[in-house]
Amino acid sequence: MAEPICKVAEPILNEDEIQNQVLEKVLQDITKNVDGIQETIKLLQELHESGILEAVNSLIEAKEQIAKIVVGQSLRPPVTNAINNAMATAGILTEVNPETTKKMTDSLSKGLQKAEEGIQLNKKVGLFDLLKLMKDPDVNRAMRFGIDFLKGLGEGMKVKE
Repeated sequence: MAEPICKVAEPILNEDEIQNQVLEKVLQDITKNVDGIQETIKLLQELHESGILEAVNSLIEAKEQIAKIVVGQSLRPPVTNAINNAMATAGILTEVNPETTKKMTDSLSKGLQKAEEGIQLNKKVGLFDLLKLMKDPDVNRAMRFGIDFLKGLGEGMKVKE
């Protein structure tokens, strides 16, 4: 009785056969993706003609020098301060109710509009005018808001022990 075959010998390909297989695979992929390849060629041609491709290639070639410049600039105190301030502002915004933010921005816009109108009138405001304005519900609401805001700001500024 014959012995079972335990090992199948794989064909050994020479360099030409390997290249032919790779080339055949590439040709199959090209025929499957003709539209995409044509669009890519068109895009590359547009980028080349507009000079963008050359600029991108230059950026890639100079990536190490650009990285050094970016890191050097980002370590400057004004930049780190800006980043820290942006992060702190983002932190504040996460704590504020979006409806409150919307109401405040709308109110700020309306307030600036009224202030501009007041500037155009060029009218002096006397002490009695201020006392009369305190009875105006809109002015009183804004003053109450300002007072409460200042109180909260002052509480937040206390030195914690």
